[in-house]
Amino acid sequence: MREHNRTIAHPGTREEQMANQQGNQAQGATKKRRTFLGYLALMGPAFVVGAWQFGPGNLTTAVQAGSRFDYTLVWVIAVSTILMIFFTDMSVRLGISTPTSLITSIKGHLGKWIGVLAGFGVFGITLMFSVGNAVGSGLGLSLIFGGSPVLWTVVCTAAVGFVLAFRNVYGIVEKALLVIVVLMGLAFIASTVVAQPDWYRATSGMVPSLPPGSEILIVALVGTNFSINAAFYTSYGVKEHRRTRSDYRDITLVDTIPGIVAPGIMTVLVIMVAAAVLGKTGAEAGTIGALASVFTPLAGPTGAMVFALGLSGAAFSSMIANATAGGTMISDALGRGAKAGSPTARIFTGVILAFGLAVTLTFQASPVGLIVIAQSLTVLIAPLLGVLIVIMANKTSLMGDLRNKWWQNLFGAIGLIAIIASSIRLITTLLG
Repeated sequence: MREHNRTIAHPGTREEQMANQQGNQAQGATKKRRTFLGYLALMGPAFVVGAWQFGPGNLTTAVQAGSRFDYTLVWVIAVSTILMIFFTDMSVRLGISTPTSLITSIKGHLGKWIGVLAGFGVFGITLMFSVGNAVGSGLGLSLIFGGSPVLWTVVCTAAVGFVLAFRNVYGIVEKALLVIVVLMGLAFIASTVVAQPDWYRATSGMVPSLPPGSEILIVALVGTNFSINAAFYTSYGVKEHRRTRSDYRDITLVDTIPGIVAPGIMTVLVIMVAAAVLGKTGAEAGTIGALASVFTPLAGPTGAMVFALGLSGAAFSSMIANATAGGTMISDALGRGAKAGSPTARIFTGVILAFGLAVTLTFQASPVGLIVIAQSLTVLIAPLLGVLIVIMANKTSLMGDLRNKWWQNLFGAIGLIAIIASSIRLITTLLG
């Protein structure tokens, strides 16, 4: 306790010391046994993150990975998922330990301009993601109900705007996304059963390899599955629920791990479906629409519709989470509140939705290439966010007993190396 009582000259220290003292007392108290419903109540923040990262951009890159490179890039998803768990866990512990929001804490510890830069960086990423969400939502619904994808994009954007207009925004978003993630999982499992992939070859895809011409696609896969910006936002969900240190272990088991593993599994299933469909029909399936159309002769209209339902769920859920997170964190960066329901957060949430819709209306020709490039560009901002998470998670005065252990820092370092290497590779490829 002597270390926690030490005075350090930066804003908010006394408040943080008091919070850590209270947290240590709570940690030492007898832990109450939870009921099954009590465990279910802990689920939420990581599933919001999973719904955010598993969007149309993720599906597009996964379809291209399976159709162009068979099962050989499955290992990228496995590695990305493991690293994502560690960074999400750091964000969970920061949400528990910090008396204020993450960006506000960064301002107090590392400098105001760094916190502002982080907020604007995340906002930039959400603008890029909004394009894929808008395109995917229209495409998925048009495959199910027919009609113009652009018209359905307008309808879906309006529906998301309606959902985000409610007073208790975060609570409604979280419950809706939990249901959608479960339904998406069922849809993609059904698609995999229909496609009947080669499980042995899929397992061999766990061995790392770099097929010629796969570099940019690997960067895009890393950018969508090892989503630092989504991990960054987890702390805000934890804050919304006012989780304590005594909740940490249970949160890890029922929320953090399953919430991040679920989108990883779904991404692998999409790669396997794309590889299997291409192998059985001989048709090209480099895009989501092409894969759905190839599905029809293979499994009939029902099989294609099941896949389209999964696509629609991914687009809708990611659109909600993406706009909510971007609006919340830019509002926090500007010092106008760290709640999803704050007036500033709502304004910027609307800006994100409008941007995705505007780009979709402007580029009505298939913008799949635009989606992949937008997803790839996120790795240019992700290194800053990853470094900030690791630095903050190592501050003893802030974290107390939840400070990073050596093995957590080891995986943090591996994750930073991976995302920085991806950024360098992207820059050199674009310049070349």
